[in-house]
Amino acid sequence: MSKKLSFLKRAHLTRHPMAQKLLKIMEDKQSNLCLAADVASQKQLFALADELGPDLCMLKTHVDILEDFSPDFGAKLRALADKHNFLIFEDRKFADIGQTVLLQYTQGIYRIAEWAHIINAHIVPGPGIIEGLKGSNLLLLAEMSSSGTLAKGAYTRNAVAMAQQYPETVMGLICLHALCKDPGIIHVTPGVKLEPGQDALGQRYRTVDEILIRNKSDIIIVGRDITHAKDPKKTAGLYRKRGWECYVQTLG
Repeated sequence: MSKKLSFLKRAHLTRHPMAQKLLKIMEDKQSNLCLAADVASQKQLFALADELGPDLCMLKTHVDILEDFSPDFGAKLRALADKHNFLIFEDRKFADIGQTVLLQYTQGIYRIAEWAHIINAHIVPGPGIIEGLKGSNLLLLAEMSSSGTLAKGAYTRNAVAMAQQYPETVMGLICLHALCKDPGIIHVTPGVKLEPGQDALGQRYRTVDEILIRNKSDIIIVGRDITHAKDPKKTAGLYRKRGWECYVQTLG
């Protein structure tokens, strides 16, 4: 099995400032765990961020599902991110022409550009979507964990090519396994559990070991297994520990 470079070595090899920052956070905290905090209230989101923040390298949000969104949301969440040294990843999945996504990112009631460290986008519109989001820190959706996904084959190969074409904007890929050897591209994988399975709406779950050791991804995204656990703090700790153990096994 080919060995991977450490996160710290990769931080020195990438020119993307936010990729450098994320890789250093992962090394410093010994965490490659991202929490999918898909909750509908700010109070619950802030509580999760504060309690579980020490175990996380990233916190993934869906700001548009909050039922009680207020203009100070971003400032409060950034304060927690600074306190616990994690990055905020707004899972907006932009998917429109460049001018429209630019407005969605910077304007409207959410003002995502003001508080999200990282965002993501589909490549369906073509490279114009990356042009529209220049200046952001972007993950491209190359693969998805849902059953029957169309993000595969040529679509995935095009996502990788675009990531390599725009290294100043694209810092990584949402995918199920490592898709390229570029040390500056961070591979982020959703649909991860300690045990494999599938939910009622077609979300397929793969194990931490499968994703990090066999598929050689970098970051695991875990949601309901932690947020709905009897003891979220303990469960997050288990995922962080297992995720880091798997990462260490892949090193040269």
